[in-house]
Parts: sequence; structure tokens; C-alpha cells
Amino acid sequence: MEASTLAITILWSLLFVYSILGSLDFGAGFWGMIYGKNEEKSASQIANRFLSPTWEVTNVFLVIFVVSVVTFFPFATTLLSNVLLVPVGLGVLLLTIRTTFMVFQHHADRYKDLLRLTSGFTGLIIPALLVSILPITLGGFVSLENDYPRLQYGELLTHPTLYMHILFGLSTELFISAIFLMDYAKEAEDWNAYDTFRKHSLWLGPVSIAIAMLTIGTFPEEASWIVDNIQEHWVAFGLSLLCFIIGYAFLFIKKKDGRRGLARAAVIMIGLQYAIAIYAYGAAHLPYLIYPDITITDGFTNPDTFYQMLIVYAVGFGILIPAFFLFWRLFLKDRRYLKQE
Repeated sequence: MEASTLAITILWSLLFVYSILGSLDFGAGFWGMIYGKNEEKSASQIANRFLSPTWEVTNVFLVIFVVSVVTFFPFATTLLSNVLLVPVGLGVLLLTIRTTFMVFQHHADRYKDLLRLTSGFTGLIIPALLVSILPITLGGFVSLENDYPRLQYGELLTHPTLYMHILFGLSTELFISAIFLMDYAKEAEDWNAYDTFRKHSLWLGPVSIAIAMLTIGTFPEEASWIVDNIQEHWVAFGLSLLCFIIGYAFLFIKKKDGRRGLARAAVIMIGLQYAIAIYAYGAAHLPYLIYPDITITDGFTNPDTFYQMLIVYAVGFGILIPAFFLFWRLFLKDRRYLKQE
């Protein structure tokens, strides 16, 4: 495997991890807002109990991803920073506001409702801004004026593919978070919350798949290259769809206690579904970072430098992975935390 291909694979893996953690983080904030003053108090408690420690881990992976983009593809940063300045800048601003509120949430009961609303609304707006980056990379929305890249905001904001990408991102976020919180509620033995999140998983699953398929149909004419590549990877996308069908079917299986749903099995299959789909889409997107202006080869760093940085990354993850495992045991498996009143 070429060094640039290995680098983009690592980068895409970090993006996958962040997309899953971000979906759980932002989705939990949204569900916590929706049920915050509702009779379904247990659903809000489960969402907030999960959200309380995990937003910090999510931000760690975001920082690692951004640093990886700059270090692995330094010659692409000029174009990327110019083109993506507005969506990324607004996303970072909202993320800063959200993080600030999250830091002080346990010390400001007076502003509890405001904190909940901020977490919920930013949990929708931030993913929408980040997902809006995807259509920009497809082609047709970036022009070069005197060798200076400019994003054509008028064309982007009036094109249906932008809004279909945003709908896809939001439906995916809510589906992933609902099905995970269903499993989280099962661990806490909170069956009211379990039934609530199972109910949302049942309708969000088909909706997210339908929107994903419709989104491809709204790609701009300049994106015919990736449509052709997606068709070439039909086996991977078909396997992803099969994983979804199996995972979705697990939601209907009746257990011995009369309750429906194999939450853990469903979470595993849905996670596998999105892993396959994301890597298949990443393969279809090669070799471009932004079509047709820059490829992974154009923006890649020196191979010798890359391999030296790879050692640093390996050492860093060697330290982080045990910490993440400990975090999992403390906040996602420890019943003293899960079942707290």
C-alpha cells in the first residue's frame, strides 16, 4: 500500500470513529432536550447520563482528526482552509459554546433549561455544518480565480444535494444515538427509556436508509465520477444494507421475558453497517480530496516524514487506548453509575 493511501485510510478511520462518537454525543444531547420536560423523564436521564462524560472523548477524536489532516496532507490545507472556512468555522464556534456550557452544567442549576436547549440545538446544527462539507468535495462548487480557490456559496446553497446531505446526516445521527441509548438503557435496566428509544429506532432506521439512497440521486452533474465509483463498489454497499436489515430485524425479536429487541446485537450490526458503508464511500471517493482540484497524492506529505509521524501516533494511541477502556468500564458498564438516582 502506498504511503498516501495508508495515510488517507488512517484519516478515514479517524473520521469513522468521530462520526460514530459524534452521533452518540450530539444525538444524546438532542434526546435529552426533547424529553427534558416530558413525562418520559427516564429517557432524558439516560441520555444525559451517557452524555455527561462522553462529550470530552468525542472532542479528543476531533482534535486528533484535525491534526492528522494537517500533518498527513499539509499541501492540501491551503485549499481546504479557504474552501471550508465558513462551515468549519461556524461548527467550531458552536462546538466551543456547547463545550463551555457542558463544563459548567453541574455548577449552574439556575441555567439548567438553557444548558439543555443549547446542547440539544447545537446537537443538530453542528452535525449539519460538518455534513455540508461532503457535497463540497464532489465537484461543481469550487472555482479557481487567479489560482485562488473560492467556494460558490450561491450554487451550493441553492442545490438540493446540500440539504439531502444534511437530512442524511441528521437522520443517521438520531438513528445511531437512539439504538445505542436503547442498549444503554438496557444496561441500566431502565425499561421505560428502553421502550422509548426502541420506538425511535424503528422509524429512524428505514428513514435514514431511504434518505441515503435519495441523496445519491441529487448529486450534481460534476459528481458523475463518484456515482460510477459507487456502482463499482456495489458489493460493499450491498453488504452494508444486509447488515442493516439484520440489525433492524434484531429490534423485533421477542425475548423470554416478553420484551422485544436484542439491543446489543442490533448495535453491533448497525455499527458494522456504517463501518462498511463509510469505507466503501471512502474508496469510491479516491483519489480526490476535493474533485477535481486536489488528490491525495497532491496534498500528501513526504513519505519519510509520514512514517516518522506514524510512530508518534502509535505511541500516542498506545497510551490512549487503555484510557478509553478504563473510561468504558467506569461510565458505560459500571452499574453504580448506570443506575444512579
